[in-house]
Amino acid sequence: MATYRDAPYSAFNFRVNVVGGAYGPGDFRAGFQEIAGIGMEIHAAEYRNGNSQANTPQKVTGMVKYNDITFKRGLCGDLGMLYDWIDPVRNGDQTQSRTVIIQVMDELRQNAVQTCTLTNARPIKLTGPALSGKSTDVAIEELVVISEGVEWS
Repeated sequence: MATYRDAPYSAFNFRVNVVGGAYGPGDFRAGFQEIAGIGMEIHAAEYRNGNSQANTPQKVTGMVKYNDITFKRGLCGDLGMLYDWIDPVRNGDQTQSRTVIIQVMDELRQNAVQTCTLTNARPIKLTGPALSGKSTDVAIEELVVISEGVEWS
């Protein structure tokens, strides 16, 4: 359940749980540096009756489209979270849908103040890190996930 307060919460305390994956529901080994793209868009169609007195169309809401979501994390040598999830999908396995729970945490990192749940989430893109012999940057990998639903609570 969302927890209201006047001061906004910070964006750097969050955790991710992938339910139905290689780990149990209480295991938060999916530590990510950044999550981007959570959102939805409701398409609207314009419609006007030919005998309408108004010279403007009505706006009729239609289908909902959920954004692709990008998860970024430092390369840590754990194939179980990213590669082991996308590998069966690329081989045609249609049973790899997961529920992904993203929780924004309070400053003490103990209580979830808002939760975003992605339903029927599936990976569609995995990008390995950019490697350079002239850099000391952390190696970052990205996973892009699609979902059929986004619920906030």
